[in-house]
Amino acid sequence: MTGLPLLEVKNLQISLAVGNTLFHAVENVSLTIGRGETLGLVGESGCGKSITALALIGLLRPPLAVTGGEILFDGRDIRTIPPREMRKLRGNRISMIFQEPMTALNPLSPVGRQIAEMFVLHKGATWNEAEKLAIEALANVRVPAPDRRVKDYPHQMSGGMRQRVMIAIALACGPDLLLADEPTTALDVTVQAEILDLIRELSSAQGTAVLMISHDLGLIANMCRRVGVMYAGHIVEERTAEDIFRSPRHPYTKGLVASLPLLGARARHGRKRLQEIEGVVPPVSAFPSGCRFNPRCHMASDICRIEDPGITLLGQSGLVRCHHHG
Repeated sequence: MTGLPLLEVKNLQISLAVGNTLFHAVENVSLTIGRGETLGLVGESGCGKSITALALIGLLRPPLAVTGGEILFDGRDIRTIPPREMRKLRGNRISMIFQEPMTALNPLSPVGRQIAEMFVLHKGATWNEAEKLAIEALANVRVPAPDRRVKDYPHQMSGGMRQRVMIAIALACGPDLLLADEPTTALDVTVQAEILDLIRELSSAQGTAVLMISHDLGLIANMCRRVGVMYAGHIVEERTAEDIFRSPRHPYTKGLVASLPLLGARARHGRKRLQEIEGVVPPVSAFPSGCRFNPRCHMASDICRIEDPGITLLGQSGLVRCHHHG
C-alpha cells in the first residue's frame, strides 16, 4: 500500500442532470498525486476544476453526480466508503480550502469555535482543549493576537484574515491531502503571496499533498512541479511546469502562457502587448463535437471538428490531447 499514489483518479466522469438528459461536465479525467506532492490544475472559470475537487472530497450534490471512473484515496475508492465513515475522513485526512471564505465560514459562529470544532469532531478533544488548540492554529497561520481574534466573527475580519482562518481549519488535523480551490481569489498581490507561502510552508511541515486549483498559470507554476491544464471538462495537457512554460504543446496551453505578462529583459525584447484567447468556455450543454477547444483554436482543421483527439502520451514528459500537438 505504501508504494501507491496517495490519490489516483481514473477516467472520472461527472454529469449534470437536466430533466431526463445527462450532460458530461467532466469526462475521462485521470490524475495522480503522490504523498507530499503538489499538483496544479489550471484553466479558465467553467472548465470543471472546482466540481472535480468537490468530487474528490465527496461533496458533489444534485444535479451534479459522479457517473463513472474511480477516485482512489490511499488505494480505496471513496465512492464505496459509507457516508458516516466519509464524514470522519473529510476534514481529517482530506481537507479543502474553498474559493470564497465569506460563504464557506459560518457567519453566526466565532472563527475560533469553527476551528475548535475540527479538533472535537476528529481528534476527540474536549471543547476547552479544542479552544486552546484553535488559538495555536490561528498563530500558526500568522493571525496577530490569536487569543483575541478567536472571538471574532467572519464579518469582522479582512479577506486575507478569513482566508487564513480557512487554512487553519483545513490544516487543523494534519490532513494527508489538501484541495486548495482558488485560495487567493479577490486578494491583493501582497496578501496572495503571503497565503501561498503559508500553504507551502505548512503543507511541507506536515507532509501534506496538495491539489492547487487556479485560473492563474503563473501562480500554479510558482507552487507546483507538475501541472494539469483543464478545458471544458477534459485534461488537455499534463506535464512539468518547466515543460509547459518552455514548450507548451496544446493550443489552449499556448494561449494561457502567451497571456502572461513578461518582466525584465523578456519584456523589453519580447512581445509588446498581452495575448488573449478569443471566445469563452462553452456551457456544458453546448460542448462542440470533436475537440472541445476547436471553435477557439487557430490551428483547428476538419478532423478537429469531427473527431475527439484522445490522449497522446509524451514519453516520460506527460500527455496532451490534440490532433496537432506536434
